[in-house]
Amino acid sequence: MAALSEYMSAARECALPDAVIEKTKHHVLDTLAAMISGAGLLPGQAATRFARGYGGDKVSTVVASDILCAPIEAALANGVMAHADETDDSHAPSLSHPGCAVVPAALAVGEQLGIGGTHFLRAVALGYDIGPRVTMCLGIPALSREHHRSSHSIAGAFGAAAAAGCAAALDAQQMRWLLDYTAQQSSGIAAWQRDSEHIEKAFVFGGMPARSGVTSALLVRAGWTGIDDIFSGADNFLLANSPNADLGKLTELLGERHEIIRTNIKKWSVGSPIQAPLDALEILMKRRPFEARDVRKVTVWLATRESTVVNNRDIPDICLQQMVAVMLLDKTVSFHGSHDAERMRDPAVLAERTKIELLPEKELDRGVREAIVEVELTDGTKLREHVRDVRGTAANPMPRAEVVAKCRDLIAPVMGSAKGEALIERVLTLENATDIRELRPLLQRTG
Repeated sequence: MAALSEYMSAARECALPDAVIEKTKHHVLDTLAAMISGAGLLPGQAATRFARGYGGDKVSTVVASDILCAPIEAALANGVMAHADETDDSHAPSLSHPGCAVVPAALAVGEQLGIGGTHFLRAVALGYDIGPRVTMCLGIPALSREHHRSSHSIAGAFGAAAAAGCAAALDAQQMRWLLDYTAQQSSGIAAWQRDSEHIEKAFVFGGMPARSGVTSALLVRAGWTGIDDIFSGADNFLLANSPNADLGKLTELLGERHEIIRTNIKKWSVGSPIQAPLDALEILMKRRPFEARDVRKVTVWLATRESTVVNNRDIPDICLQQMVAVMLLDKTVSFHGSHDAERMRDPAVLAERTKIELLPEKELDRGVREAIVEVELTDGTKLREHVRDVRGTAANPMPRAEVVAKCRDLIAPVMGSAKGEALIERVLTLENATDIRELRPLLQRTG
């Protein structure tokens, strides 16, 4: 508890390595772009209606709207938007999506207090350091598969709380109480997997943990006290959730291994199991260009569990056959292309889907998001690619230019190209901002 709380309190004053600062900017930009693109989807629309109807002090921005509201409600709404579909980042070792909870929490409290850009970036990086360590400590994937808890919401709550607490400049004693209140609020069960409209899932991954983390920070800042040892005392959080938890993982390499470096940015706005197949197709198309009419058959091999997640689903961005067909026709998969439900009935797309076979492969169960893709052309040529490290993962990271290109595709249709470019430039120079509220006019949309 001492090591954790002292590190969290000191984070706002501690310089980060250049590589961590750059990566943090990428994730802030990626998450803001996910919020903006998610605002028009069903979960985002629900979040905006909630924020508009709730009211409250006009303190924090609800992205892609003209709404200002209290920080707790803004964090909830922006968190839902950030995970309104499959665009936001993910941290594989902790089975979590840190950005959709951490960034909304840091933004909401940061706006309330008018913190500077460097302080904001350090708060975000701290959130990624703390949240994922909690579920890695509890045990992944057993936490979800055996205990039916949502690792995504638990990691998100602690990450959001750490970010919000750092933005609020809490001291080490207050950080102990922040962890206590977050443990009491940590919730979420794996039933979100049965949500067909993504609204509950967006709440569990982004909105609820962002709200809970901001609540913890603001309660403690207002003078609330609690117990000092929620991870080590009697009836503590670890005993309640995972008696076999590995306590050492809470502080393992803290300050040396920054978890934001190990967090993935999705190149494609589709479900995670589809990332590697699209990477493979792009590689094959560059190596030996071909048209959809030249393709006789496409065979995709995925890990056994992943193959069931994306097999002929009724939502385009988590349907492998639909996304591969779109890739064959368009040579890419844009945000619009991955969310065009009408195109699931397009005869041209349906014709391509008949060529696509998805097969489970136990050998791929050993890896993370691997895929093998084989394309057989009408002239008999066979092209094959095995993607072991998906683009955007720690082993194959996206450079700044690719992150910007992805975010431009997400932001411009909603905010316009000029405002989108200004937002991208501002985020990439965020350390020069004296007040995080400088982002507000670039995040708001009127009308």
